[in-house]
Amino acid sequence: LADKLVPYTLLGSALVYLLTRNTSRALSVLMVDFSCALKLAMPLTVLSAMRQAGTSHVTVKGGKYLEVMARADTIVFDKTGTLTKGVFQVTGVYPAPGVDKKVLLGLAAYAESGSHHPISQSLKDAYGQPLKGERVSAIQEIAGHGVQALVDGHPVAVGNAKLMKKIGAALPDERTDGTTVYVAADGKYIGCIVISDVVKPTAKAAMAALKENGVKMTVMLTGDAKAAADRVAAEIGMDRVEGELLPGDKVAQVEKLLAEKGPKENLAFVGDGINDAPVLSRADVGIAMGALGSDAAIEAADVVLMDDDPSKIALAMKISRHTLQIVWQNIVFALAVKAVCLVLGALGIAGMWLAIFADVGVMVLAVLNATRALKIK
Repeated sequence: LADKLVPYTLLGSALVYLLTRNTSRALSVLMVDFSCALKLAMPLTVLSAMRQAGTSHVTVKGGKYLEVMARADTIVFDKTGTLTKGVFQVTGVYPAPGVDKKVLLGLAAYAESGSHHPISQSLKDAYGQPLKGERVSAIQEIAGHGVQALVDGHPVAVGNAKLMKKIGAALPDERTDGTTVYVAADGKYIGCIVISDVVKPTAKAAMAALKENGVKMTVMLTGDAKAAADRVAAEIGMDRVEGELLPGDKVAQVEKLLAEKGPKENLAFVGDGINDAPVLSRADVGIAMGALGSDAAIEAADVVLMDDDPSKIALAMKISRHTLQIVWQNIVFALAVKAVCLVLGALGIAGMWLAIFADVGVMVLAVLNATRALKIK
């Protein structure tokens, strides 16, 4: 804006001189200038806001993302590690008739022995015995489905209902009291293990704070079974939930939401895993969890929550909106004062001192106003 106005200032000064042949009036018009207050105060406001966000453990990678955050009205969340702690615990073991619980847990733990996923770790913790590497081989992870492996030479499949259907293992009624891991051996269903994730204590308050900040819709995306996903969504107050999603399905869901939003509306995506990196890049603004999030997610994100607290999203939005208010205050104030002084200078009513105030004085006042971005309750 400032760069566009400077040529007009020069043109106006020349025009005043040509019309009046008065050097003092022309210099007064030139002295007023439009650029100083705008060029200095706006970047200072943004930098002050970014510093304020940093003191609250929110890292913003650029000033333009503050504007996008301020106008975000749809927030999409990945569930695990974002709204939940990603700390899974086995809360139920349900073997098929004739199958021992310990055997069921052992087969699941061995099949998952090559994975570092939190669900896999919870199965190994529940088994509670050292795993012997020679007992398991041919481990194969199937994205969005689970794991297949040979345990003591027998094919074992551990995963969701889709995996059981894929290998032809008939299931009883599906459970809805948590994330259910189904286990099959030699192509036959032998039981299931229920694992529950712990919801972050600030998740529910975070959703309420977003609504207070004008967010129209909150969406949760997860690979969990629909019943388990609905339970978590109801607990924390989500507007919409999509379950049983493969990693690629999340991108499709975000694309769908982007197509539905208005031209002046923005969509933010919040995630933490390596599978979230493509979605973080595709959203209008990507927000990553910085403490436990993957390097790929942090790299792809525009905003990073360093303490993994979802309630900081509402704070970031508040800082962004406060910043935009200050920027517009400076713009309107600078343009209004300078416009008046230009007219007065051109008419010969105001002299050089008023022109100096319009340039330097307005700049100082705008800078002082910009420092207000350093403080926000």
